Amino acid sequence: MGPRGAQLLAVLLVLGLCVLVAGQNPSRCRCSRINPYNRKDCGFPSISKDQCFVKGCCYDHKVGGVPWCFHPLPDQVLEQCVMEVSARSDCGYPGITTEKCASRHCCFSNKSSEGPWCYFPEPVDDCHN
Repeated sequence: MGPRGAQLLAVLLVLGLCVLVAGQNPSRCRCSRINPYNRKDCGFPSISKDQCFVKGCCYDHKVGGVPWCFHPLPDQVLEQCVMEVSARSDCGYPGITTEKCASRHCCFSNKSSEGPWCYFPEPVDDCHN
């Protein structure tokens, strides 16, 4: 195989991996814990549920006037830590470390400047689709 063949093979492998990653359905909590009015559109008008899932997005047609295909909440290590920043209940104090937060059996995420970084987890049995 020549250099052009190797380049083509590398491109095909990368594209295949992208399709595999993007086509995974997000967890129920990553979809159901978003306030419908805070959804960020991930599709186009009349997108199907299957087309939405191929994009790695959430689909819920139960609320009118909001996107039905939408981006999920960020993934967390523990499913019970997945929630909107506005839904977090403070479990720490300013400047708390990841370790100190974990010792309180709480969740930690410093990806947003708003809301607490150390917060109480929510049971996953409340995630409805």
